[in-house]
Amino acid sequence: MEEIKAITLREILINKGYQEKNLRFYGDEIAKIENITTKEKRGKLILVTSTSPTKYGEGKTTLAISLNDALNKMGNSSIVALREPSLGPVFGTKGGATGGGCAKVLPEMEINLHFTGDIHALTTANNLLSAIIDNHIFQGNELNIDKNNITHERCMDLNDRSLRNIRINDTDVHFNITTASEMMAILCLAKDEIDLKTRLGNILVGYTFNKEEVFARDLNCINALYILLKDALKPNIVKTLENNLALIHGGPFANIAHGTNSIISTNYALNNYDYTIVEAGFGSDMGALKFFDIVARTNKNLIPDVVVINTTIQSLKHNGNGNLKEGIENLEYHISNMQKFTNNLLVVLNKHETDLDIDINYIKDFVLKKNILFSISTGYLVGSEGSLDVAKKVIEISANESTKLQYAYDVCDKLEEKINKFCKINFGTKEIKFSKEALEKMHRLEKSKFRDLPICIAKTQYSITDNAKILGYPKDFTMMVKDIKLFSGAGFITIYFGNILTMPGLSKDANYQKM
Repeated sequence: MEEIKAITLREILINKGYQEKNLRFYGDEIAKIENITTKEKRGKLILVTSTSPTKYGEGKTTLAISLNDALNKMGNSSIVALREPSLGPVFGTKGGATGGGCAKVLPEMEINLHFTGDIHALTTANNLLSAIIDNHIFQGNELNIDKNNITHERCMDLNDRSLRNIRINDTDVHFNITTASEMMAILCLAKDEIDLKTRLGNILVGYTFNKEEVFARDLNCINALYILLKDALKPNIVKTLENNLALIHGGPFANIAHGTNSIISTNYALNNYDYTIVEAGFGSDMGALKFFDIVARTNKNLIPDVVVINTTIQSLKHNGNGNLKEGIENLEYHISNMQKFTNNLLVVLNKHETDLDIDINYIKDFVLKKNILFSISTGYLVGSEGSLDVAKKVIEISANESTKLQYAYDVCDKLEEKINKFCKINFGTKEIKFSKEALEKMHRLEKSKFRDLPICIAKTQYSITDNAKILGYPKDFTMMVKDIKLFSGAGFITIYFGNILTMPGLSKDANYQKM
C-alpha cells in the first residue's frame, strides 16, 4: 500500500463542503452530523454479506471499507455505512469492528470503546424505562401492572452470563446485551425524531393482572427517554485509513436482532453519495435476509442495487470439515439465498497470503459456472488497490435492474405460517417444533393487533440451522422455537431458535486478557 498523507477528519469534511455548523466534533477525528438535509438524489445501495461465519473471521467489514476506498480512488462519490462496535465482543472473543490491515476506519480504539456514547445512551434509556416501571408499581400501581408479567428487560453492553437470569425483589429479571435490546433496534429503524418518539411510546412493557397490554407511553416517560437518545439518533462520521468517509451508527447484532446500521445514516448516505456500502452482520442467512425482510420491506427506498457475497477459502474449508469441495456447498446456499431477492450478485474471495491458486481457481470456476461475477480482494493486504476489480464489477452490476424480492411470507399470514414459510424457503427446514412457552406466546400474539408484524429470526450465526455444529449446506433438518417476543416499538416479532443467548458470556481466552 502506498504511503498516504494523514489528514484530519475535520480537514476532509471541510474540503468536501461540509459546514461546521452542521457538525459536532469529538476532537479532530470523530464527529456527529447535526442537521440532516434530505435531497431528491438517490445513489446506489451496495449490501455486503458473507458465507457462514467462523471463529477465524471472514473480513466482511474489511471488504466493505476497502471497496469504499477503491470506489473513491476511481473518482466516484462513495461512503461506507457500518455498525458501531459493542463492548461485549471487544472484550470477548470476536474483537473490534473497525476493519483490519490496510482497510480500517479511524480512530480504532475510540470507535471500539466509548466512541460518541451512543450505546451508553441506549443502555441508560433502556434501564431508565425498567426503573420507571418498577417505580410505577412501587408508587401505587395505577395501571395495575402485574410485576410477574413485565416484558421489558434490562440490558448492559458487556458479556456477563451472571445477569441472564436473576431475582430482584422476588421477581425474575433478565438482562440482554444492549445490541440485542429493543431500544437498539428502535434507534436503528427510526426514520426521524418523530418516528423515534412514536416507537418509544409503542414499547410493550408488560401486562395488567387482567392480561391487558401496557405500553411505555402509558407511563408518561417518552420525553425522558427521548432526551437520553436525541444525540444518539444523529449519525457518527469518521475516516478510513485512506482519508475517505465512513458513517458508523447503531449496532444491532445480526444473530439476535436485525443486524445493520441505522436507517437514518443509510438514507443520509444515499441522498449525498453516488454509492453507499452497507454491511449486514454474519452470513446472508442472518443480516442480509433481515435487511431485505425487515429494513427493505418497510423502507422501499432501501432495496439494495447490488449484493456482494464475501467468502474466504479458510471459511469454506471449515464448513466442509477441511474439504473445500464439500465446503463450497455453503457458498452455493448463500448464492441461492440471495437470488430470491436480486440477480445483481458479486462473489468476492477475501484473499489471504497463504491461499493456493488451485483453491482460488476452484472457487472462481464454481461461481462463473453459475453465471455470477467473481472477484478477488486483497484489501486487507494493500488497501484500495486490492479492491479495484471489486469496485469495477460493482459499478457494472449496479447499472442493471436488480429487484426480485420474493418474500417468503406475507405479513398478514398467521404467525405460525410466517415462521414455517420463512424457515422452509430461506433455510430449507423440514419441520418446526415449538416449546410450550413459545406456543402460548404465539397464540396470544395471534389474537393481538400486532399479528401482522414481520418476524426477526434469532439463531446461531455459525450454521444455517439452529445447531452451531451443523456446518455446510444441510438439508431437511428440524428447528426448535424456544421463545417468542414482541418488539412492538421496533415493529417486529422475534423468534428465538435453539440455544441462542441474548446475553453472551466471556470465553476462557477472551480478548480482555490480551490488552
